[in-house]
Amino acid sequence: MSFPTYPNYKDSGVEWLGEVPEHWQALALSRVLAAPVTDGPHTTPEFLDDGIPFLSVDGIQDGKLYFEGCRYVSIEDHKEFSKKAEPKYNDLLMGKAASIGKIARVTENIEFSIWSPLALIRVTEKHCRPEFLEFCLKSSELQHQILLASNSNTQLNIGMKDIPKLRIPLPAVQDQNQIVRFLDHETARIDALIEEQQRLIELLKEKRQAVISHAVTKGLDPTVPMKDSGVEWLGEVPAHWEVLATKRFFRMVVDPAPDSNDFELLSVYTEIGVRPRKDLEQKGNKASTTDGYWQVKKGDIIVNKLLAWMGAVGYSDYEGVTSPAYDILRPTRKLSPKLFHYIFRGKSAQQEFKRWSRGIMEMRLRLYFDELGRISMPFPPPCEQERIVEFIEILECKFDALSQAASEQIQLLSERRSALISATVTGKIDVRGWKPPASAKVQELEEETM
Repeated sequence: MSFPTYPNYKDSGVEWLGEVPEHWQALALSRVLAAPVTDGPHTTPEFLDDGIPFLSVDGIQDGKLYFEGCRYVSIEDHKEFSKKAEPKYNDLLMGKAASIGKIARVTENIEFSIWSPLALIRVTEKHCRPEFLEFCLKSSELQHQILLASNSNTQLNIGMKDIPKLRIPLPAVQDQNQIVRFLDHETARIDALIEEQQRLIELLKEKRQAVISHAVTKGLDPTVPMKDSGVEWLGEVPAHWEVLATKRFFRMVVDPAPDSNDFELLSVYTEIGVRPRKDLEQKGNKASTTDGYWQVKKGDIIVNKLLAWMGAVGYSDYEGVTSPAYDILRPTRKLSPKLFHYIFRGKSAQQEFKRWSRGIMEMRLRLYFDELGRISMPFPPPCEQERIVEFIEILECKFDALSQAASEQIQLLSERRSALISATVTGKIDVRGWKPPASAKVQELEEETM
């Protein structure tokens, strides 16, 4: 879809904005404010399990206000906080600390309070539509201007005095209304396409899990005779498979690393399994020394006792060391460790891990090897284990390619969305002649009258 440009342009006088349509203005945000920009209280309130919703900057997600899982304050505290900032319908909220530049518009008549990292912006609708300003502030140009206006000591912040100084392009209200109609329609269309790709990724993930789960518990040959495993979570398994307690083929090893070593530091992640920590936590906390850490050999299984039931267990393709908080499992008989990587990371096994974990709170459950070793697992003949692993690795390559293609499509659509918003609110394209497509029902009525 292509759109014309405006007939005539002029210099906006704003370096980052460049030229704007001849009949547009470029002015400070302060010129369209209905009230001074304010922020939430800086004091920490007493949080309750119920009451008036209380939002900070994390209450803005994907450009919208997100109340699910928020904190609550009393009616009395809400009344006190509202003396400084009382969000109302069509007000804009902007992150001014930590996640600066996050923008969301209040689209419901709902009572809530805001905290100091959020700034409240209220415009006079006679001159500036809040919906237009929302798109404007979300554009890449305005986001860049917000970053330039911020300062950084320990984190980025934009001062309350700097927000009104932000420069915005401003067409006539009639043109703003048309821009809002256009962007509402077009961004909704793009968002629907993005959602389709996100659903596809989720379906691929579910399909991958289902196929892997079937392969590691039922095998690859649908014609082989089956038998009752005697284990509830496994159900039937191929008749020629063994069903053994984990301690029958894995042992826990404790092999402290030597002092002053330079071994690769490994960690285990719920989503991706075992990886070198430096590859994923370059800016995170780093161990000052790995003296006394457990040595890991390629082919070992690393188990995070605290999060095993959430998937923090996996095969190590690396030599290195890992935290003493983890258990290292090493085979005691011929097997394919990767097969048990897939078994242990499956949902059914994780539920069994949770059942055998010990602790008084869910998030403090620990799976010790004494319990893990007693859990019964399917044990195909070693040669069949290798075939199953080969099948899964080929399968994962296919699923990874499909998921990657969907992710790239999401990225392209997101870039298109951002570019369209920027081009429209800065006057690079003229959408005054745009009309929303007629609905199917309207089209049918028009065809009947022809």
